[in-house]
Amino acid sequence: MRILDRYILTSIIRVFVMTILIFVLLYILIDTTTNLDDLIERQVPVRLWFVYYLNFIPIIFIQTSSTACLVATLLSFSHMNTTNEIIVMRSSGMTFWQLTKPALYFGLIISVLAFWVNERVVPASYALTKKIKEERLISKKKADWQMRERINNITLYGLKNRLYFIEHYDPSTEEISGITIIEFGADQSISQKIVALKGHWTGIAWKFFNCQISTYEPAANRVPVKFYKEKLMDIKETPQDLMKQRLNVTSMNYRQLADYITRFSSSGATRAITNLRVDLHSKVAIPFASFVITLIGLPFALLLRNRKRSSFAAIGIAMLIGFLYYVLNAVCLAFGKGAFFPPIIAAWSAPVITTLFALIIIEKNF
Repeated sequence: MRILDRYILTSIIRVFVMTILIFVLLYILIDTTTNLDDLIERQVPVRLWFVYYLNFIPIIFIQTSSTACLVATLLSFSHMNTTNEIIVMRSSGMTFWQLTKPALYFGLIISVLAFWVNERVVPASYALTKKIKEERLISKKKADWQMRERINNITLYGLKNRLYFIEHYDPSTEEISGITIIEFGADQSISQKIVALKGHWTGIAWKFFNCQISTYEPAANRVPVKFYKEKLMDIKETPQDLMKQRLNVTSMNYRQLADYITRFSSSGATRAITNLRVDLHSKVAIPFASFVITLIGLPFALLLRNRKRSSFAAIGIAMLIGFLYYVLNAVCLAFGKGAFFPPIIAAWSAPVITTLFALIIIEKNF
């Protein structure tokens, strides 16, 4: 590695580490202040509080690494602009790609690291922090309030080898809608499929309305179908089970989620499977935001002319680029989950569009 590349990379790493630490400290400070009443009420030990936030650091890293990478790159290059180092480098004949190579390599390394952390560390950390929060950190009053929030797109693997897909669940009325239940036999082939418009918890059992039950009989080569306007169901899962046992994509890595989708792709719950496929492709696309928004930020960093205010301008540009990127990504994912885009297109639209836009800016200005 050249001395100049090492110099640029060292500057970026130093600012990146400081930015990540600031994000972590801010999160802990804000979260602790917000939940201080609960911490005092539940008499949470300092050790448990420490374990909770220690396990939350990988999650914070995934959420902030791309922004921290962009801030580090922009601040480093804006500082070099202030000290006229960029002018000297450009005057020596260095091209845009030669000058920014350390930053691009760094963004790529952080993207790969974010993917690895998201795959290997985050699932276990998320499960542990969720357990600690539900059991020790949240007061009963707040837990009850959260239990009353409406939930969309529940996926649950329950008793009797059944997979549940529920579009909407309202805990306040204990009503569900858009119900698809797939029951599998001992050989993991589909033995029964239940589809219902809506359901209501009676306090003892679930009552389904406009319910259709299809029973698969491979030996007889037929699928008898029965329709019920109202039917009490032999389902053991209670409303509390829907809240506690529902599938959470964050707690699964790429391979686990891919296996889950493959196993139940023939269930007929098209909307739920589409959502899961969008989440699957996002597990690869989202970590690479560090490289993508670093690429889009670099030309702006080199185009800064006001040396006195370059640092403030760099931070402002970083915030704006990060905000626009995540808005674009959220919109594309929403289109994917709404079946307007194929899942892979929805997950990769924001990175591809941003990369193309960055290349156009670089081509026009450098």
